[in-house]
Amino acid sequence: MTEAKIICRNVWKLYGPEPKKFLTAHGGNPSVAAVKEAGYIPAVRDASLEVHEGEIVVLMGLSGSGKSTLVRCLSRLIDATAGHVEFDGQDLLATSDKEMIELRRHKMGMVFQHFALFPHRTVAENVAFPLEVQGVDHETRMAKALEIIDLVGLHGRGDYYPRELSGGQQQRVGIGRSLAVEPDVWFLDEPFSALDPLIRREMQDEFMRLQSTLQKTIVFITHDFDEAIRLADRIAIMHDGVIEQLGTAEELITNPATDYVAAFTKDVPRSKLLRVQTLMGPADDDAEGEVDGAAKVAAVARQILNAPGPVRVVEDGQVVGSINGTQVANALFEND
Repeated sequence: MTEAKIICRNVWKLYGPEPKKFLTAHGGNPSVAAVKEAGYIPAVRDASLEVHEGEIVVLMGLSGSGKSTLVRCLSRLIDATAGHVEFDGQDLLATSDKEMIELRRHKMGMVFQHFALFPHRTVAENVAFPLEVQGVDHETRMAKALEIIDLVGLHGRGDYYPRELSGGQQQRVGIGRSLAVEPDVWFLDEPFSALDPLIRREMQDEFMRLQSTLQKTIVFITHDFDEAIRLADRIAIMHDGVIEQLGTAEELITNPATDYVAAFTKDVPRSKLLRVQTLMGPADDDAEGEVDGAAKVAAVARQILNAPGPVRVVEDGQVVGSINGTQVANALFEND
Protein backbone atom coordinates (compact mmCIF):
# COMPACT_ATOMS: atom_id res chain seq x y z
CA MET A 1 0.00 0.00 0.00
CA THR A 2 1.20 3.52 -0.80
CA GLU A 3 2.08 6.02 1.91
CA ALA A 4 -0.67 8.03 3.55
CA LYS A 5 -1.11 11.44 1.93
CA ILE A 6 -3.62 12.61 4.52
CA ILE A 7 -3.75 11.47 8.14
CA CYS A 8 -6.66 12.43 10.36
CA ARG A 9 -6.60 11.38 14.02
CA ASN A 10 -9.30 11.92 16.66
CA VAL A 11 -10.67 15.04 15.01
CA TRP A 12 -13.49 16.91 16.75
CA LYS A 13 -15.47 19.88 15.55
CA LEU A 14 -17.87 21.31 18.12
CA TYR A 15 -19.88 24.48 17.67
CA GLY A 16 -20.56 26.47 20.82
CA PRO A 17 -18.75 28.64 23.39
CA GLU A 18 -15.18 27.61 24.31
CA PRO A 19 -15.38 24.09 22.86
CA LYS A 20 -11.69 23.34 23.47
CA LYS A 21 -12.10 23.98 27.18
CA PHE A 22 -15.14 21.70 27.22
CA LEU A 23 -13.25 18.86 25.50
CA THR A 24 -10.30 19.20 27.87
CA ALA A 25 -12.62 19.09 30.87
CA HIS A 26 -14.03 15.79 29.59
CA GLY A 27 -10.70 14.13 28.88
CA GLY A 28 -10.90 14.80 25.15
CA ASN A 29 -13.69 12.29 24.62
CA PRO A 30 -17.04 13.41 26.04
CA SER A 31 -20.17 11.31 25.63
CA VAL A 32 -22.86 12.37 23.18
CA ALA A 33 -25.15 13.06 26.11
CA ALA A 34 -22.57 15.35 27.74
CA VAL A 35 -22.01 17.25 24.48
CA LYS A 36 -25.70 17.85 23.90
CA GLU A 37 -26.44 18.60 27.55
CA ALA A 38 -23.81 21.35 27.43
CA GLY A 39 -25.51 22.83 24.36
CA TYR A 40 -22.80 22.08 21.80
CA ILE A 41 -23.43 21.00 18.22
CA PRO A 42 -21.15 18.00 17.50
CA ALA A 43 -20.44 18.30 13.77
CA VAL A 44 -17.51 15.83 13.85
CA ARG A 45 -16.77 13.44 16.72
CA ASP A 46 -13.43 11.68 17.19
CA ALA A 47 -12.92 11.03 13.46
CA SER A 48 -9.85 9.11 12.29
CA LEU A 49 -8.86 8.01 8.79
CA GLU A 50 -5.97 7.86 6.35
CA VAL A 51 -6.06 8.58 2.63
CA HIS A 52 -3.25 6.99 0.66
CA GLU A 53 -1.52 8.41 -2.38
CA GLY A 54 -3.56 7.80 -5.54
CA GLU A 55 -6.57 6.54 -3.56
CA ILE A 56 -10.19 7.65 -3.83
CA VAL A 57 -11.88 7.74 -0.42
CA VAL A 58 -15.58 8.56 -0.53
CA LEU A 59 -17.30 10.06 2.51
CA MET A 60 -20.95 9.03 2.69
CA GLY A 61 -23.80 9.90 4.96
CA LEU A 62 -27.15 11.62 5.19
CA SER A 63 -27.43 15.41 5.39
CA GLY A 64 -25.99 16.59 8.69
CA SER A 65 -23.79 13.53 9.16
CA GLY A 66 -20.61 15.64 9.23
CA LYS A 67 -19.01 14.67 5.94
CA SER A 68 -18.66 18.21 4.54
CA THR A 69 -17.43 19.54 7.88
CA LEU A 70 -14.79 16.81 8.04
CA VAL A 71 -13.51 17.66 4.55
CA ARG A 72 -13.27 21.31 5.55
CA CYS A 73 -11.25 20.26 8.58
CA LEU A 74 -8.95 18.15 6.37
CA SER A 75 -8.29 21.14 4.10
CA ARG A 76 -8.39 23.51 7.10
CA LEU A 77 -11.02 25.70 5.52
CA ILE A 78 -12.28 25.52 9.09
CA ASP A 79 -10.21 24.72 12.17
CA ALA A 80 -10.88 21.49 14.01
CA THR A 81 -11.66 21.90 17.70
CA ALA A 82 -9.23 19.11 18.55
CA GLY A 83 -7.29 16.29 16.95
CA HIS A 84 -4.50 15.91 14.43
CA VAL A 85 -4.57 16.55 10.67
CA GLU A 86 -1.49 15.83 8.61
CA PHE A 87 -0.83 16.48 4.93
CA ASP A 88 2.36 15.04 3.41
CA GLY A 89 3.85 14.85 6.90
CA GLN A 90 2.97 18.47 7.70
CA ASP A 91 0.86 19.19 10.79
CA LEU A 92 -1.91 21.38 9.38
CA LEU A 93 -3.21 22.49 12.75
CA ALA A 94 0.23 23.96 13.52
CA THR A 95 0.53 25.61 10.09
CA SER A 96 0.10 29.37 9.86
CA ASP A 97 -2.79 30.88 7.93
CA LYS A 98 -0.37 32.30 5.37
CA GLU A 99 1.23 28.89 4.82
CA MET A 100 -2.22 27.29 4.48
CA ILE A 101 -3.17 29.74 1.75
CA GLU A 102 -0.06 28.79 -0.19
CA LEU A 103 -0.69 25.10 0.42
CA ARG A 104 -4.23 25.35 -0.94
CA ARG A 105 -3.06 27.40 -3.92
CA HIS A 106 -0.38 24.92 -4.93
CA LYS A 107 -1.29 21.48 -3.61
CA MET A 108 -5.05 21.27 -3.04
CA GLY A 109 -7.81 21.29 -5.63
CA MET A 110 -11.45 21.77 -4.60
CA VAL A 111 -14.71 21.24 -6.46
CA PHE A 112 -18.11 21.93 -4.93
CA GLN A 113 -21.71 21.21 -5.86
CA HIS A 114 -22.27 24.76 -7.09
CA PHE A 115 -19.89 25.58 -9.91
CA ALA A 116 -19.18 29.20 -8.85
CA LEU A 117 -17.82 30.13 -12.26
CA PHE A 118 -17.13 33.77 -13.08
CA PRO A 119 -19.93 34.66 -15.52
CA HIS A 120 -17.97 37.53 -17.10
CA ARG A 121 -14.93 35.33 -17.84
CA THR A 122 -14.55 32.83 -20.65
CA VAL A 123 -14.03 29.12 -20.05
CA ALA A 124 -10.28 29.53 -20.56
CA GLU A 125 -10.14 32.52 -18.21
CA ASN A 126 -12.09 30.61 -15.54
CA VAL A 127 -9.76 27.62 -15.78
CA ALA A 128 -6.69 29.87 -15.71
CA PHE A 129 -7.85 31.88 -12.70
CA PRO A 130 -5.91 29.90 -10.01
CA LEU A 131 -2.73 30.42 -12.05
CA GLU A 132 -3.50 34.12 -12.29
CA VAL A 133 -3.74 34.21 -8.49
CA GLN A 134 -0.32 32.55 -8.34
CA GLY A 135 1.12 35.30 -10.54
CA VAL A 136 1.73 33.12 -13.61
CA ASP A 137 2.09 35.23 -16.74
CA HIS A 138 -0.84 35.48 -19.15
CA GLU A 139 0.64 33.49 -22.03
CA THR A 140 1.73 30.59 -19.83
CA ARG A 141 -1.51 30.33 -17.89
CA MET A 142 -3.69 30.48 -21.01
CA ALA A 143 -1.64 27.77 -22.68
CA LYS A 144 -2.07 25.62 -19.57
CA ALA A 145 -5.80 26.38 -19.51
CA LEU A 146 -6.23 25.18 -23.09
CA GLU A 147 -4.43 21.91 -22.24
CA ILE A 148 -6.82 21.35 -19.33
CA ILE A 149 -9.87 22.28 -21.41
CA ASP A 150 -8.92 19.50 -23.82
CA LEU A 151 -8.30 17.12 -20.90
CA VAL A 152 -11.81 17.61 -19.50
CA GLY A 153 -13.47 17.18 -22.89
CA LEU A 154 -14.24 20.81 -23.79
CA HIS A 155 -11.99 21.18 -26.83
CA GLY A 156 -12.87 24.28 -28.84
CA ARG A 157 -14.93 25.89 -26.08
CA GLY A 158 -12.20 28.02 -24.49
CA ASP A 159 -13.82 31.25 -25.72
CA TYR A 160 -17.33 30.32 -24.53
CA TYR A 161 -18.93 31.96 -21.52
CA PRO A 162 -20.53 29.87 -18.72
CA ARG A 163 -24.04 30.90 -19.83
CA GLU A 164 -23.38 29.21 -23.19
CA LEU A 165 -22.65 25.83 -21.58
CA SER A 166 -24.85 23.04 -20.24
CA GLY A 167 -24.75 22.11 -16.55
CA GLY A 168 -22.43 19.18 -17.23
CA GLN A 169 -20.10 21.35 -19.29
CA GLN A 170 -20.03 23.99 -16.56
CA GLN A 171 -19.02 21.34 -14.04
CA ARG A 172 -16.24 20.24 -16.36
CA VAL A 173 -14.98 23.83 -16.26
CA GLY A 174 -15.08 23.71 -12.44
CA ILE A 175 -13.14 20.46 -12.47
CA GLY A 176 -10.65 21.90 -14.95
CA ARG A 177 -10.14 24.99 -12.81
CA SER A 178 -9.37 22.82 -9.79
CA LEU A 179 -6.73 20.95 -11.81
CA ALA A 180 -4.96 24.07 -13.08
CA VAL A 181 -2.45 24.10 -10.21
CA GLU A 182 -1.80 20.35 -10.60
CA PRO A 183 -2.87 19.63 -7.01
CA ASP A 184 -1.56 16.70 -5.02
CA VAL A 185 -4.96 16.24 -3.36
CA TRP A 186 -8.42 16.78 -4.78
CA PHE A 187 -11.41 17.50 -2.52
CA LEU A 188 -14.81 17.13 -4.20
CA ASP A 189 -18.01 17.91 -2.28
CA GLU A 190 -21.01 16.38 -4.10
CA PRO A 191 -19.79 17.80 -7.43
CA PHE A 192 -22.39 15.99 -9.55
CA SER A 193 -25.46 16.11 -7.31
CA ALA A 194 -27.04 19.10 -9.09
CA LEU A 195 -26.89 17.37 -12.48
CA ASP A 196 -29.65 15.28 -14.03
CA PRO A 197 -29.10 11.48 -13.90
CA LEU A 198 -27.83 11.01 -17.46
CA ILE A 199 -25.32 13.86 -17.25
CA ARG A 200 -24.33 12.71 -13.76
CA ARG A 201 -23.47 9.25 -15.07
CA GLU A 202 -21.51 10.84 -17.91
CA MET A 203 -19.56 12.99 -15.45
CA GLN A 204 -18.78 9.96 -13.28
CA ASP A 205 -17.32 8.24 -16.35
CA GLU A 206 -15.35 11.39 -17.17
CA PHE A 207 -14.10 11.60 -13.59
CA MET A 208 -12.82 8.02 -13.68
CA ARG A 209 -11.16 8.65 -17.05
CA LEU A 210 -9.35 11.64 -15.58
CA GLN A 211 -8.32 9.65 -12.52
CA SER A 212 -6.89 6.84 -14.64
CA THR A 213 -4.68 9.47 -16.28
CA LEU A 214 -3.84 11.72 -13.32
CA GLN A 215 -3.82 9.29 -10.35
CA LYS A 216 -4.75 11.98 -7.85
CA THR A 217 -5.33 11.47 -4.14
CA ILE A 218 -9.04 12.18 -3.77
CA VAL A 219 -11.56 12.75 -1.00
CA PHE A 220 -15.02 12.69 -2.56
CA ILE A 221 -18.33 13.42 -0.80
CA THR A 222 -21.63 11.93 -1.90
CA HIS A 223 -24.91 10.74 -0.42
CA ASP A 224 -25.46 8.34 -3.36
CA PHE A 225 -24.25 4.79 -2.63
CA ASP A 226 -24.33 3.82 -6.33
CA GLU A 227 -21.97 6.72 -7.06
CA ALA A 228 -19.71 5.68 -4.18
CA ILE A 229 -19.56 2.11 -5.46
CA ARG A 230 -18.57 3.30 -8.94
CA LEU A 231 -15.87 5.69 -7.80
CA ALA A 232 -14.39 4.63 -4.47
CA ASP A 233 -11.43 2.54 -3.49
CA ARG A 234 -12.75 2.80 0.07
CA ILE A 235 -15.90 4.30 1.60
CA ALA A 236 -16.31 5.97 4.99
CA ILE A 237 -19.89 5.99 6.28
CA MET A 238 -20.64 8.84 8.67
CA HIS A 239 -23.52 9.28 11.11
CA ASP A 240 -23.98 12.08 13.65
CA GLY A 241 -20.38 13.22 13.14
CA VAL A 242 -18.87 9.76 13.64
CA ILE A 243 -17.11 7.58 11.06
CA GLU A 244 -19.09 4.38 11.59
CA GLN A 245 -16.90 2.31 9.27
CA LEU A 246 -14.19 2.72 6.64
CA GLY A 247 -13.66 -0.05 4.11
CA THR A 248 -14.28 -1.25 0.59
CA ALA A 249 -17.87 -1.41 -0.59
CA GLU A 250 -17.70 -5.19 -0.36
CA GLU A 251 -16.45 -5.05 3.24
CA LEU A 252 -19.26 -2.70 4.23
CA ILE A 253 -21.84 -5.06 2.74
CA THR A 254 -20.45 -8.36 3.99
CA ASN A 255 -19.11 -7.28 7.37
CA PRO A 256 -20.88 -4.14 8.65
CA ALA A 257 -19.23 -2.83 11.82
CA THR A 258 -22.40 -1.34 13.32
CA ASP A 259 -26.17 -1.69 13.08
CA TYR A 260 -26.24 1.69 11.35
CA VAL A 261 -23.91 0.50 8.55
CA ALA A 262 -25.98 -2.67 8.16
CA ALA A 263 -29.16 -0.62 7.79
CA PHE A 264 -27.47 1.92 5.50
CA THR A 265 -26.28 -0.79 3.09
CA LYS A 266 -29.27 -3.13 3.41
CA ASP A 267 -30.77 -2.40 -0.01
CA VAL A 268 -27.52 -2.34 -1.99
CA PRO A 269 -27.54 -5.11 -4.65
CA ARG A 270 -24.98 -7.54 -3.28
CA SER A 271 -24.33 -9.25 -6.60
CA LYS A 272 -22.88 -6.02 -8.05
CA LEU A 273 -20.31 -5.85 -5.27
CA LEU A 274 -19.49 -9.34 -4.14
CA ARG A 275 -16.64 -11.16 -5.79
CA VAL A 276 -16.68 -14.88 -6.43
CA GLN A 277 -13.83 -15.44 -3.96
CA THR A 278 -15.96 -13.96 -1.17
CA LEU A 279 -18.68 -16.59 -1.65
CA MET A 280 -16.67 -19.62 -2.71
CA GLY A 281 -16.25 -22.76 -0.66
CA PRO A 282 -13.47 -25.37 -0.65
CA ALA A 283 -12.28 -26.90 -3.90
CA ASP A 284 -14.54 -29.72 -5.12
CA ASP A 285 -13.21 -32.62 -7.20
CA ASP A 286 -16.56 -32.86 -8.99
CA ALA A 287 -16.53 -29.20 -10.09
CA GLU A 288 -16.75 -28.49 -13.81
CA GLY A 289 -15.84 -25.34 -15.71
CA GLU A 290 -14.17 -22.37 -14.08
CA VAL A 291 -14.65 -18.74 -13.12
CA ASP A 292 -12.19 -16.10 -11.99
CA GLY A 293 -12.17 -15.54 -8.23
CA ALA A 294 -11.86 -11.78 -8.72
CA ALA A 295 -14.97 -11.60 -10.95
CA LYS A 296 -18.11 -9.91 -9.65
CA VAL A 297 -20.85 -12.44 -8.92
CA ALA A 298 -23.28 -10.58 -11.20
CA ALA A 299 -20.92 -11.01 -14.15
CA VAL A 300 -20.73 -14.82 -13.87
CA ALA A 301 -24.05 -15.62 -12.18
CA ARG A 302 -25.68 -17.03 -15.31
CA GLN A 303 -22.76 -19.41 -15.92
CA ILE A 304 -22.81 -20.72 -12.36
CA LEU A 305 -26.61 -21.01 -12.12
CA ASN A 306 -26.75 -22.95 -15.41
CA ALA A 307 -23.94 -25.35 -14.43
CA PRO A 308 -25.03 -28.91 -13.48
CA GLY A 309 -22.93 -28.75 -10.31
CA PRO A 310 -20.20 -26.70 -8.62
CA VAL A 311 -17.80 -24.61 -10.69
CA ARG A 312 -14.06 -24.31 -10.05
CA VAL A 313 -12.77 -20.93 -8.86
CA VAL A 314 -9.34 -20.01 -10.19
CA GLU A 315 -6.86 -17.24 -9.47
CA ASP A 316 -3.62 -16.86 -11.42
CA GLY A 317 -4.27 -20.21 -13.07
CA GLN A 318 -4.60 -22.07 -9.77
CA VAL A 319 -7.79 -23.66 -8.41
CA VAL A 320 -8.56 -21.95 -5.09
CA GLY A 321 -12.09 -23.17 -4.40
CA SER A 322 -15.50 -23.83 -5.87
CA ILE A 323 -18.87 -22.13 -6.07
CA ASN A 324 -22.38 -23.42 -6.75
CA GLY A 325 -25.78 -22.10 -7.78
CA THR A 326 -27.15 -22.09 -4.23
CA GLN A 327 -24.40 -19.74 -3.04
CA VAL A 328 -25.02 -17.41 -5.95
CA ALA A 329 -28.81 -17.49 -5.51
CA ASN A 330 -28.46 -16.64 -1.82
CA ALA A 331 -26.30 -13.64 -2.72
CA LEU A 332 -28.68 -12.50 -5.45
CA PHE A 333 -31.87 -12.75 -3.46
CA GLU A 334 -30.75 -12.21 0.14
CA ASN A 335 -32.76 -8.99 0.52
CA ASP A 336 -35.95 -10.37 -1.04
